Amino acid sequence: MDLQTVADRIEITDLLTRYAHAVDGKDWELYRTVFTADAHIDYGTAGGPVGDLEKVIEGLTVGLGLFTRTQHFISNIAVELDGDAARVRAMFFNPMVVKPGRQFFCGGWYNHELVRTGQGWRSRRLIEEAAWFDGLEAAFAPDSTPEN
Repeated sequence: MDLQTVADRIEITDLLTRYAHAVDGKDWELYRTVFTADAHIDYGTAGGPVGDLEKVIEGLTVGLGLFTRTQHFISNIAVELDGDAARVRAMFFNPMVVKPGRQFFCGGWYNHELVRTGQGWRSRRLIEEAAWFDGLEAAFAPDSTPEN
């Protein structure tokens, strides 16, 4: 591997880390630094928003407001570099806490199309591919109080 390839792979890994920190911190300014201004983002397989950057941020603000805590673990990062473009497929594992004692877990893949910009690598297209959910119904089940 040449030094440019190594540098690109490190920067792309940093981009995915920044993405996770932005989503979990609900830091939409940081989230914007992950994407190009004209990016298309699709969280549809998980029931999330689909559309341009601002529409998706609006949807995530509402959707992630349902959770007291989230964590996005990103691993198994496969990068295909092609000059100033790259395709990335990375696994995710997300514990999602509705409230203490009410959580679920999900996993799948993030599929990014990246471009090199003057500000570094950015995603111009993200397609989330949710593969599984565990505990989703119980996490959102109505609270039951015993009758006396």
